[in-house]
Amino acid sequence: MYKSLAAVSLTALALAASPLVQAHQAGDIIVRAGAVTVQTDENTSGVKVDRGSLAGTDLGGKATVSNDTQLGLNFAYMLTDNLGVELLAATPFKHDVHVKGASLGTANGKLGTLEHLPPTLSLVYYPLDSKSAFQPYVGAGINYTWFMDGDTSSAAEANGFRNLQATNSWGWAAQIGADYMLTDNIMINGQIRYIDIDTQAYVDNVDLGVRAKVDVDVKPWVYMVGLGYKF
Repeated sequence: MYKSLAAVSLTALALAASPLVQAHQAGDIIVRAGAVTVQTDENTSGVKVDRGSLAGTDLGGKATVSNDTQLGLNFAYMLTDNLGVELLAATPFKHDVHVKGASLGTANGKLGTLEHLPPTLSLVYYPLDSKSAFQPYVGAGINYTWFMDGDTSSAAEANGFRNLQATNSWGWAAQIGADYMLTDNIMINGQIRYIDIDTQAYVDNVDLGVRAKVDVDVKPWVYMVGLGYKF
């Protein structure tokens, strides 16, 4: 009996001494890293001649933009136990741009590749108590997508196309996600974002002396899975 009581007492003491996992609290800094995938859901205008002797001509067709996966980074600061601000960053995304259905046949096919960086600043709300190891959250904020100068494909260059580029974009963003605390400092994370990206892509055709333009409403879904550390 005494051995049983002693065992129960030791177990209780061990449980009392073991640290409880504490989730996010005011003043915490959280860094997350993982694989982030941009899945495009583009809606484009027809290809139009923007400059040159054929200015205003509608060539029809549409542009498509491929998906890409890169290293994603999150930096968050907890303003309170339930409210934080978060910055999304990543290594540059690369997207192949294709044109199909344009009446100017040489414009069809792979036009080239565009790179961009999509920093996104959000206000994030965690509804559960900070003692919960599972921490779902929702957030909303603003995105700035910076497009770098593109590279035209060899096939497009053979048809006289040069100087593929796109305009930078401001837009809103929304997200849902969750952290699960493995220890007081280490967590696993998953998140889904929806980002509003509206841009215009341009390309010159030096043989014809014209510039073509297409409006691209991308609105990608962005998925990230990774690990995080709380300071």
